[in-house]
Amino acid sequence: MDFLIFWLSNVPGFATPFALGVLGMIICERSGVLNLGAEGFVLVGAMSGAGVLISVGDLPLFALVIAGLSGSLFGLLFGFLVTILRVNQVIAGLIMVFLAQGLTSLLSRNMDWVNKPFEGLSKLNTGIFSEIPIIGAIIFQQDLLVYCTLLFYLVAFYFIYRTSIGLRLRAVGENPEAVDAAGGDVILLRLLAVIIGTFFLGLAGGYFTVVVSKIWVDGISGGRGWIIIALVIFARWQLSRALLGAVIFGCIEALIPRVLATGIAVPQYFLHMTPYFATLVVLIYAAIRDPSGQGAPNSLGTPYIREDRK
Repeated sequence: MDFLIFWLSNVPGFATPFALGVLGMIICERSGVLNLGAEGFVLVGAMSGAGVLISVGDLPLFALVIAGLSGSLFGLLFGFLVTILRVNQVIAGLIMVFLAQGLTSLLSRNMDWVNKPFEGLSKLNTGIFSEIPIIGAIIFQQDLLVYCTLLFYLVAFYFIYRTSIGLRLRAVGENPEAVDAAGGDVILLRLLAVIIGTFFLGLAGGYFTVVVSKIWVDGISGGRGWIIIALVIFARWQLSRALLGAVIFGCIEALIPRVLATGIAVPQYFLHMTPYFATLVVLIYAAIRDPSGQGAPNSLGTPYIREDRK
């Protein structure tokens, strides 16, 4: 029972960066912009959050905001490439990953941020609620961003499915010509979607350093940006399924340190391989369940050129 409680109490913390990242990806790709640069935006956010805490001091919430804004700033470059210059979206996304890997390594070493631990964001003190048997540890002993993530999803659901701007966001990913004919600015809508989406990707990266690891090392995301992309496919660009997928991967990630702590004779590298094996299973499941690939916006990955409108 203790093993189960300790495991489940750590699941929300491990699931939160996946949930934030997938949310950002869905906002971005609902507009028709294919974003394969998630790993890069996560890395930029992770380094920025750590850099604030090391350079400025113990301001974890401020560090998380800066992490998100850093993701948006990096996303502005990506958005400029794919929406205005109409660069191939697959190539542009991969370029952002390699650029982020080099840029974060260069900046962090020049600023002397590597391998320097910091306090980071602690879990909330909910008083008597945290002392409730079983559910107290699981529900009421989490950090602030865990609860904020649920709020983000509620707001995003209302925004995407219940507002006129959300309707335009979905429409621009399905039929940008119709949006243009109705007087909407396709380029502006897509650029705003990229900026907002990459904010959440940067925030996910900030969570890795500010809340989880509380230290910066090169490549700290460890390929989790690619897992986020796989979760978008699993979720079929639906918020409810995205949250479910994040929880599933949170369960897997939270299980690894618990198994290692018990001393069970399981190869360490096998356990660290588990999330990526699960990613492969998720992709296979998504392909078998819906080989047609339905769920993706019709114009995903297709640049919009107004002169080609029919």
